[in-house]
Amino acid sequence: MTDKPTPADWKALAEKEVRGKDLDWHTPEGFTIKPLYTGEDVAEDPGLPGFAPFTRGVRASMYAGRPWTIRQYAGFSTAEESNAFYRRNLAMGQKGLSVAFDLATHRGYDSDHPRVVGDVGKAGVAIDTVADMQILFDQIPLDQMSVSMTMNGAVIPVLAFFIVAAERQGVSQDKLDGTIQNDILKEFMVRNTYIYPPEPSMRIVSDIIAYTSANMPKFNSISISGYHMHEAGATAVQELAFTIADGKEYAQRAMAAGLDIDAFAGRLSFFFGIGMNFFMEVAKLRAARTLWWRVMDGLGAKSERSKMLRTHCQTSGVSLQEQDPYNNVIRTTIEALASVLGGTQSLHTNALDEAIALPTDFSARIARNTQLVIQEESGICNVVDPLGGSYYVEALTKQLVDDAWALIEEVDAAGGMTAYVGTGKPKAAIETAAAQKQTGIDRGETVIVGVNKYRKAEEDPIDTLDIDNHAVRESQIARLKAVRAGRDEAACQAALKALTEAAAADPRAARAALADGRDDKGVPLPPSVIEEMRAKGDINLLARAVECARHDATLGEISAAMEAAFGRYDTMPRPVKGIYASAYAGDSRYAQVVEGVEAVARRLGRKPKIMVAKMGQDGHDRGANVIASAFADMGFDVLSGPLFQTPQETCAMALENGVDAVGCSSLAAGHKTLIPELIELLREAGRADIKVVAGGVIPPQDYEFLKRAGVQGIYGPGSNVVECAADMLRLLGHNMPPAGEEINEAAE
Repeated sequence: MTDKPTPADWKALAEKEVRGKDLDWHTPEGFTIKPLYTGEDVAEDPGLPGFAPFTRGVRASMYAGRPWTIRQYAGFSTAEESNAFYRRNLAMGQKGLSVAFDLATHRGYDSDHPRVVGDVGKAGVAIDTVADMQILFDQIPLDQMSVSMTMNGAVIPVLAFFIVAAERQGVSQDKLDGTIQNDILKEFMVRNTYIYPPEPSMRIVSDIIAYTSANMPKFNSISISGYHMHEAGATAVQELAFTIADGKEYAQRAMAAGLDIDAFAGRLSFFFGIGMNFFMEVAKLRAARTLWWRVMDGLGAKSERSKMLRTHCQTSGVSLQEQDPYNNVIRTTIEALASVLGGTQSLHTNALDEAIALPTDFSARIARNTQLVIQEESGICNVVDPLGGSYYVEALTKQLVDDAWALIEEVDAAGGMTAYVGTGKPKAAIETAAAQKQTGIDRGETVIVGVNKYRKAEEDPIDTLDIDNHAVRESQIARLKAVRAGRDEAACQAALKALTEAAAADPRAARAALADGRDDKGVPLPPSVIEEMRAKGDINLLARAVECARHDATLGEISAAMEAAFGRYDTMPRPVKGIYASAYAGDSRYAQVVEGVEAVARRLGRKPKIMVAKMGQDGHDRGANVIASAFADMGFDVLSGPLFQTPQETCAMALENGVDAVGCSSLAAGHKTLIPELIELLREAGRADIKVVAGGVIPPQDYEFLKRAGVQGIYGPGSNVVECAADMLRLLGHNMPPAGEEINEAAE
């Protein structure tokens, strides 16, 4: 009998087979992944499902007892259209609703507000009133259906509308089941659909936790989201650490507001994005449960339910590609499998066409059936944590836990996540990771099938869903007028005034006055302060907003009532620098572009100046920041416009700064309204010479419309950033050769 081969024996044999090639793989997280893992790499027993630290699952039986909930994140156009879509999906096997709201709603604007002309109904459903919410859930019994709502900025009016719509359906608050995202910290890092500054925003989070704990025992008061960090380019370590740190901060704020941790922690839930590094994503969910158990145990939670991380997952939107889009079905299937093998509690699978438009019924059915096939045909549900004990998965899980915990300790040292967000470090770290990922794709080091390898000579057309933004907006405006005309105006305004007063009040003083008459240091409050605060009664913002909703105040009015006390928050983008220059050092094509920029600069007597513009209420700025970062590295003078501009504001900024071109980043389907308006404004100002290009999620069938409107370049998902820069040089009159050809110096 021969001796058992050792890992050293394997390594020698493998290196001989591949002639000394380095088999190690280096991930964006900085992990060096070996080609073989053995028992020597697993130092700890991961335990059993249903037992602390819940690495292997929060329930002992997991899917063998009950499969995950199939959700489809959907909403578009009007409440009527979305309701019909929901009911069709529920009839075909969907188990829960996950509502997508349009960007006007997210940002606290009614549909008749002049800032949202291009946004109404385009990237989600428009909700202006309780009447809209009632229509959205028509014939959907809210005492039987779990409803998840992705809402953060305008979370107070949206949740108030949901509560009052249920009341009008005859369903009391205590019977409502579902989740409100209510995760504002990640908005300041990546997604940017905030309204108020960080501190009052954190008060809103705490007030919702307090209200739901007292009145809605089945409802999850917060869904702490790593998904949007994932989509913005975060590594798995960053997504884990910042998401868990966000959750810790919310728990601490709720405890500071006087809530017992075990009274609310069991209704905190999480939301993670799932990408294409299959085993990393499986390990990420397992690591998240371990980390959350550690955090909650450290905060003094006694109930095991308080320490269980329960999560929803969504397959990645960034991994979806415009080119050869049926490959997206395969990508989504791989990501769905990773989330299931990682132990998610519910799942949304993206549709194949979501890289370019909202899903059609056809694509949504494929996305939903992907989950049904996994549940019903694969046998995966019959075994709990089937990858548990895998040498590779356990080693990855441990490394993720250790690295994420080190980053969480860095956040703690900064004073917690609110303070850490204020430093700008998490946003900068995620943007750096995003730029590094994009350079890998552009250079072909990260293969995207059908995009930078195995690309078709000509793309096949695909049907996509198009929303008539103008028609939706007009119908919403008509309903707004009807609601305002039919309400008791005096009662409505009184409720709104009471909300503003509550927002302006000091919640700490109110809690002290309503409790024992002492401040948070134990010092007795003056009798006049106690009397004043007790006269105001409950200043919980959600409680006051529910009263506004009962009197048919609109979403914009409720948001404005709080804005009167809190103000509105704005920031300027600050893209990272040096990532492209470092990644492309020695690359001949990159050098050609840099030389081209220098040639144009010599001709103009200055650097060519490009404005990167984000018009409308879409806050997703990953693409815009990557472009700004890369173009600056290549020598362009780059002006990053602020988020949420109108075409008028973009035009004024472009004229004031003397730009040569404006690059419009569009991810929310407002391109057919906002970009043509910008071009017309530039023409009216006598500056038709300023080039306007567009990039982002733009369906190919819209290209001709945009070109007729005057757009001179269109760059969809999968576009190579260096080639985009080369094309920009051509638009600016430089004789830039195609890739692989030398510059014709005589033409200069």
